Amino acid sequence: MAPIRKGSRVVEYTGPRIPKDEADAKYENSPTTYLFGVGDGRTVIDGHGTAMFINHSCDPNCETEEIDGQVWIMAIRHIRAGEELTYDYYLYDGDEDEARCNCGSVHCRKSMYSPEEIRRRARAAKRAGRKSRPKAVAPRGKQRRK
Repeated sequence: MAPIRKGSRVVEYTGPRIPKDEADAKYENSPTTYLFGVGDGRTVIDGHGTAMFINHSCDPNCETEEIDGQVWIMAIRHIRAGEELTYDYYLYDGDEDEARCNCGSVHCRKSMYSPEEIRRRARAAKRAGRKSRPKAVAPRGKQRRK
């Protein structure tokens, strides 16, 4: 593999475009999917091309960009020959899936979810915890005998 210049189109994320709810039903029990949300996220690319082999990293050397209706993996810095290609998946849904990240970057957030999605999930967990926790009972004061 040759070096890749910053700003270069590396590979297009290809595959059929299907509604997100159809993809959710299609892959409900599948442990692995290669879905890429486009536009407002209601449509996904059911990808099974070369781009599906690019791994996630919290400190990536590529990013995705929609150009004229196509999704491209773009180099965000110079990439040496033989260096692994990575981009930040910024996942935004996934039910109960933890989507743990093991990229090993110093900046690793330990999740492939976007920072916004991580905050949303933390708020939802906090709300759920408040609803399911028993109400606290204040300790009774000492009673004096008369």
